[in-house]
Amino acid sequence: MLALLLTAWLVACHRKPAATPNASDGAENTAAPPPRLRVNQLGYLPQQPKWAVLVSDSPTPESWQLQDAAGNVLLQGESHVVGLDPASGDRVHQIDFSAFTTETDNLTLVLAPRASAGGASPPSTPEPRSDRFAVSSSLYAPLARDALRIFYHLRSGLALTMPYVERAEWGHPAGHHPDLARCTPDAGCNYTLDVTGGWYDAGDQGKYVVNGGLTTWLLLNAYERALLLGIQSDSLADGANDIPESGNGVPDILDEARWELEFLISMRVPDGQPLAGLVHHKMHDQDWTPLATAPHEDPQPRVLRPPSTAATLNLAAVAAQAARLWTRFDPTFSQRCLDVAEASWRAARQHPTRLAPDSDNRGGGAYGDDEVGDEWYWAAAELFLSTGRDEYREHLRTSAFDGAIAPELIVQGRATSSALTWSRVAALGQISLALVGTSAKGRLTKDAPQRYRAQLRSVADALLATLAHEGYRLPMQGAYPWGSNADVLGNMVLLGSAADGEGGERFAPGVVAGMDYLLGRNAMGQSYVTGYGTRPLLHPHHRFWAQQANPRYPPPPPGAVSGGPNTELQDPYVRTRLQGCPPQKCFADNIAAYSVNEIAINWNAALAWSAIWLDAGAQR
Repeated sequence: MLALLLTAWLVACHRKPAATPNASDGAENTAAPPPRLRVNQLGYLPQQPKWAVLVSDSPTPESWQLQDAAGNVLLQGESHVVGLDPASGDRVHQIDFSAFTTETDNLTLVLAPRASAGGASPPSTPEPRSDRFAVSSSLYAPLARDALRIFYHLRSGLALTMPYVERAEWGHPAGHHPDLARCTPDAGCNYTLDVTGGWYDAGDQGKYVVNGGLTTWLLLNAYERALLLGIQSDSLADGANDIPESGNGVPDILDEARWELEFLISMRVPDGQPLAGLVHHKMHDQDWTPLATAPHEDPQPRVLRPPSTAATLNLAAVAAQAARLWTRFDPTFSQRCLDVAEASWRAARQHPTRLAPDSDNRGGGAYGDDEVGDEWYWAAAELFLSTGRDEYREHLRTSAFDGAIAPELIVQGRATSSALTWSRVAALGQISLALVGTSAKGRLTKDAPQRYRAQLRSVADALLATLAHEGYRLPMQGAYPWGSNADVLGNMVLLGSAADGEGGERFAPGVVAGMDYLLGRNAMGQSYVTGYGTRPLLHPHHRFWAQQANPRYPPPPPGAVSGGPNTELQDPYVRTRLQGCPPQKCFADNIAAYSVNEIAINWNAALAWSAIWLDAGAQR
């Protein structure tokens, strides 16, 4: 029988776990082991690199064939022996079949039969065969749509209904409407805010400004880069996502971002209060709610946690960014966003050291951040690009973050971790300065955009160097923390942004490689995205998409990405099953495995950004 309720789960992105008493396991995943030939289970773009990984102890190359559905050999060659891959514990070979560019489906890679000693007939046992996949220029349009539609599914304060949910089981009455959050005694305030709206952050039903800021920026940037680079993408059109706002003359991706923006603005400390203008760091349930719980079934009081400088600067940054983009669609909202952005900057200037602690994890993730220099830099960049004012220009000129993108993460020419996370946001400012600088109201210097593009190319070169040394060819090495897939996705955004500059075509293979990893070319042979691949993600940690825990609740909709392997094993389910796991194998597709299998809005935003980037690039 499937497990019933799992209590007190910590849900977060790179957040420290709380105690989880009386936790019970979800049903075991009994999927068959993956084939030794690992591929992107969705497929490959015709003009981009096509790599597979073979798990093999052979010290010599192995012969392979690319076959169509009828078994015809379309391409053949020999594998490249890599040997032991420390991240996975596997001994691997790599297979490059990039020479095949014909669009077709139902393809497989097969190891060619080995001749027996003495020329005897080969053995009758079937040779290893990959999952089926396609070569197509239209691979990523559906994924871009589904990854964006996840945000509609995560809307707070709205009844989810047909036809927008597409399947009735994914609908539910409005959760937390109205969403009235009261200050807790230790929050330093004594009021209640109406913070209805926004997106539920992850597997829980909390809403967090610093994660909402990064997420909103990614959606807005996906639109802004297409606008400024003259890229046509159906994923960015009005009506693309079939949401309630479709057909209003505004691109759906901006409508979706506004749903969160309105919430972020509502988290400001009211006028007349001692900390007026600052932004509350987060709001969530007083205590952890159990699985399975739909939003409208949540019995917990909603609480408001203290304001923080980081949250205030997040709002300043994304509101300034939004002001640029709404001028053509809603000038009144654009001006409101700019006013909020500048007021938030001023409030942060008055209270520059209000930090969010890691210990604030009762009922919600902490999202602690004791370094806000990167938030100052990001906010100054967006405000400068939207206003051209000297105050923001001067902050950029004197910031320690202005010289390079996270140089501390580059070791021996290779990139570790990611320079783009909710707690490391300076790169967002550098991407905007590189993209928007030539069309902004003001410039640092005439050649400033070129300088920021050079910074992006530098970190992208390090990511390509990393990819070349990884057995499974992904743009990340080193630690696999909570949300390791988010680090891969953040690096894909950096690579794609670098590729948008002059001479950046060499970085596109890095974006492709990251998506290959997420969709099956990995040590688990697992697609980490729901609804995509031969072995898609089935049981993410989520309060409502909780069918594994309680059959009265639905499975997840397509397009949600899991946090992925986590070597710290921060939940009881994986701690009792995965001790000693190699980094890439510290994963379980189980609803109980919250530290490896949660979903989160920032991860999905980076997935959507990357799918849009790949889809638009395939059409150029």
